[in-house]
Amino acid sequence: MWAVASVPGLLRDTLADSCEFMQIVSVLTDENAKFSKDTLHAHPFRTTSVRKHVHGESAMQSIYNGIVQPEKSSPIILAEDLTKVYMAGKIPVTAVNKVSLAIEPGEFVAIVGPSGSGKSTLFYLLGGLTKATSGRVVIDGIDFASLSDAERTRLRKHRIGFVFQKFNLLPTLSAMGNIEIAYEVSGRAKEGDKKPLDREYLDHLCDLLSIRGRLQHRPSELSGGEQQRVAIARAMITRPAIVLADEPTGNLDTKSSDAVLHMLLRSNQELGQTTLMITHNPEAASIAGRILHMRDGEIVSVESGSRSSLSSWSANGTPAAV
Repeated sequence: MWAVASVPGLLRDTLADSCEFMQIVSVLTDENAKFSKDTLHAHPFRTTSVRKHVHGESAMQSIYNGIVQPEKSSPIILAEDLTKVYMAGKIPVTAVNKVSLAIEPGEFVAIVGPSGSGKSTLFYLLGGLTKATSGRVVIDGIDFASLSDAERTRLRKHRIGFVFQKFNLLPTLSAMGNIEIAYEVSGRAKEGDKKPLDREYLDHLCDLLSIRGRLQHRPSELSGGEQQRVAIARAMITRPAIVLADEPTGNLDTKSSDAVLHMLLRSNQELGQTTLMITHNPEAASIAGRILHMRDGEIVSVESGSRSSLSSWSANGTPAAV
């Protein structure tokens, strides 16, 4: 398993100079980040329990649901009057304007809008990657505004998995290496009871994402769709309660896009994770249970998705004929 400190010198230097590596590190970990006792007392993480994840008429219970998803809380993501203003020289530009939304545990929500609508800025606000100008973001009962930068980093690495448009896979590592190093960087192998990587859970993810036979290949040997599925596995290996996906099909062809969307839907429904996807594509957004349309920094309408059930997909991960 890859530990950041144990990567050979030259390779480690290469990784440290890599923007992809730095993005993974900045999102997942701050090795000096520690919650203060006061913060832990004020914002204790909820314990987990095995529960049934219900979708439509079916209900199933999985050992993974009990670990991935927190105890029922309502909502797990809450934004109240969220506003972000940037300065373009001396001119203030409002990217997000007084957005309020609530997302329940286990929901799949898509935020769709054209370029410049503010959806990506909202993604970064909800993921704790940037601070709001005003308003607040509450993740599973914890207000981001009450945390220091180090504490927000710690909350992200324990509660949120990120999937980016550009995959951000490390080119010198195999698919397996990319997944393992994300687990190492997250700190789970170092903290508390030093939890080792759960190989049974990894096998489950690889089967779910259809990448088991590609784990020893480097990114350059994988198709775009396979790279994105590896990136999804990397995001999920830390068992986050929330998965945030920013334009996950933006660099893919239609066939690969459908496959990735199908896998996101399956992971949401079979693992019970709360999923929030940002996209400019209304067709991609249709797999969500709820679609929020955004324009000029505001949510202007809400609708239900038309492909939010696995029954609307064929066995090979493409939309079923109507």
